[in-house]
Amino acid sequence: MTPDRVRALLDRAVRIAARGHGGVEPNPMVGCVIAHDDATPIAEGFHRVCGGPHAEVDALRAAGARARGATAIVTLEPCAHRGRTGPCADALIEAGIARVYYAVADPNPIAGGGARKLIDAGVPAELIFHAGADELARPFIKRITTKLPWVSAKWAQSIDGAIALSNGDSKWMSCARSRAMVHRERGRVDAVLTGIGTVVEDDPQLTPRGVRVQRLPRRIVFDPDVMTPVEAKILEGDAPATLLVSNALDAAAQRRMALLRGRGATFLPLGPRDSLKDALAALAESGVATILVEAGGGLVGRLLREGLLDEAWVFVAPLLVGDASAQRGARGIDRDVLAAIPRARLLSVRRRGADALLHYRF
Repeated sequence: MTPDRVRALLDRAVRIAARGHGGVEPNPMVGCVIAHDDATPIAEGFHRVCGGPHAEVDALRAAGARARGATAIVTLEPCAHRGRTGPCADALIEAGIARVYYAVADPNPIAGGGARKLIDAGVPAELIFHAGADELARPFIKRITTKLPWVSAKWAQSIDGAIALSNGDSKWMSCARSRAMVHRERGRVDAVLTGIGTVVEDDPQLTPRGVRVQRLPRRIVFDPDVMTPVEAKILEGDAPATLLVSNALDAAAQRRMALLRGRGATFLPLGPRDSLKDALAALAESGVATILVEAGGGLVGRLLREGLLDEAWVFVAPLLVGDASAQRGARGIDRDVLAAIPRARLLSVRRRGADALLHYRF
């Protein structure tokens, strides 16, 4: 099978792997295609839910006896350990797979080593880089290597970059299709993060509505001085609410904390100078693998300054605001030289109703 044909099958494996988003985290999204030597597909599979069969096993079950002598093309190196499921490398060997191509080496020291296990069993296993598979694996790689969650920010803006008018009015910058997509993403992530300014000004619920909910996200507020109103909507409903607060709080803030505890709120301390990194690490340790940021430019700017923002989903509405005092998607970072600003990578441009959706990674 030529490298070009392997990459074409990896294109397919990446697309089907993305169907697992919201179900598999904190495990990685993985896709697998089983094909004949001439690259004709036999079967395909993907990791659907955390704790369920991995992509290779899903594809092998679909292939049945046809897998013997075939080639497996996988977005991530087959695992070599027994966790909630058995080793995928063993499953491929037992099924009689003749060759394996994979696009990304497994960074997990516990699960890695599947390629070596295959080779030792006489099954050639070759790493072929694929940009789409690499992007797909980045949230998992970050969690394994840094012990931090994957942080995605979304905002809607005008053509000239305004997210709200100077008086704060932003309803509705984006169209209904864009807003529906945001609700779907809320129902796929572990947590939604906002800032205290958004809570005070907009009083949002930040819950997924009108969509299929794969997981109920924890609602998190960056609130160093504990200014969340006791009657805030973010404290309502079944989804837990957590406030990220300063380590140095006065007596009045301590009293407000007691009232908010009565509404079911929990608290996490921020790091020195109210850094978000320690709190995000604690959230990751508690099982939060993915965070969606829905906030004003102040919090997004802080995440950028601390190097904690991984990607941005920017909905561009067909509006020219022209307001010199309009609010922006990120602020609070002093820049002297344009050339010194790191450039994001544009992964995709899509149309969402009247809006354009730009997907960037940092």
